[in-house]
Amino acid sequence: MDNFSVGWEEWLSLPELGLPALKAKTDTGARTSALHAFAIQPFGSEEKPFVRFGVHPVPDNPEIEVFCSAPVIDRRLITSSNGQTELRYVIKTPVTIGERTWDIEITLTNRENMAYRMLLGRSALEEIAVQPTVSFVQPELGFDVYKKIARRKSVKRPLRIGILTREPDNYSTRRIIEEAEKNNHVVDLIDTSRCYLNIQSHNPDVHYDGKALPFYDAIVPRIGASLTFYGMAVVRQFEAMGTYCLNSANAIGASRDKLAAHQILARHRIPMPTTAFANSPKDTNSLLNLVGGSPTVLKLLQSTQGRGVVLAPTKKAGEAVISAFQNLDANFIAQEFVKEAAGADLRLFVVGRRVVGAMMRIADEGEFRANLHAGGSAKKVTLTADEKKIAIKSAKVLGLTVAGVDLIRTDTGSKVLEVNSSPGLEGIEKISRKNVAERIIAHIEKNVPSTIRQGKGR
Repeated sequence: MDNFSVGWEEWLSLPELGLPALKAKTDTGARTSALHAFAIQPFGSEEKPFVRFGVHPVPDNPEIEVFCSAPVIDRRLITSSNGQTELRYVIKTPVTIGERTWDIEITLTNRENMAYRMLLGRSALEEIAVQPTVSFVQPELGFDVYKKIARRKSVKRPLRIGILTREPDNYSTRRIIEEAEKNNHVVDLIDTSRCYLNIQSHNPDVHYDGKALPFYDAIVPRIGASLTFYGMAVVRQFEAMGTYCLNSANAIGASRDKLAAHQILARHRIPMPTTAFANSPKDTNSLLNLVGGSPTVLKLLQSTQGRGVVLAPTKKAGEAVISAFQNLDANFIAQEFVKEAAGADLRLFVVGRRVVGAMMRIADEGEFRANLHAGGSAKKVTLTADEKKIAIKSAKVLGLTVAGVDLIRTDTGSKVLEVNSSPGLEGIEKISRKNVAERIIAHIEKNVPSTIRQGKGR
């Protein structure tokens, strides 16, 4: 780095850590550079260790917090200038000063009282001339850059991701882990039913196996229908901690309540088969007439994967099923039967605001439900622009980031049957030959916040 010099203080950036501007002091008395960080948390395995930490880049504004993570290359005993010795994590990352960028080693330590958030040690300054009486030899930056950083921005750093699931070995879970690990992220599997919550305003957290869970950059809820209420409470707790949740608790609740979901979709003028709901046995005939008479599809509001869905071929059969549901105090909806669909529907997989995969599901002979769990088959399908728009809008109005939207093709256009907040990946990936898990991880990377206001989870 011929003719390149720095003063006793300089502006620099650490681009791979998401820190565009730091004021640093050059310290030739120290061998290794130091970054003053807080909430330092190791994660990963012994073979691939990582560390997550926060930085207050602006010394006089603690409300600006940037969270970073990086591979750990070492742990060293470091003696500071005041004689204190501590074991610190060591990371390696590029530093940019002026027009020069090169890799340096940095130790992490929590010393918030320091005027400079960064000390540049002599190992980072090899072949660089230091002018000890001059400030800012290289171009100056400024802390205003942090005001321009979007709250949610694309991050290119290792993330700690938690998957809430009671099925750690199923296809969907394994695929999300596989794609996350390709990008250097670390995934923990969390049994939703074994979480318990510490609900307090100043420091909410989630406990598991006798201790508080660490901070997760992102949570992927894969919550079964039988655990919806408790699962929503766990997701809500992670949200209170400042963790990015792929689907929010409110969105999961809205989609799981079939009646509420249909009402929300109707309010936004999203096309659906005619649907009716009643509570009194006296309204049975009117209910069946509202949806066009027989045959009629009757659905329990808490049904999933095609279970709790019955086709009543005649009025008498419809009355019998409704009577049985009402005797069990089971809430249900009645829906018109679309004969022209011939037992086929479409599953569109939405991530963010894009349809990333689709398939046509075809009911087995003698069966009207096209769900793969009900014995149906699937094949590739070409979607219309309107079908994509309907699916994206359906997920959006229910607040879902990831959704499986089921459509049925009718003589008057495609209509929404159901929106699933925890859609499976196996069928959609194998039939569409799209890497849906990769798109989910890419969305998480893009939306995990790197800048968080004070008071959020750390």
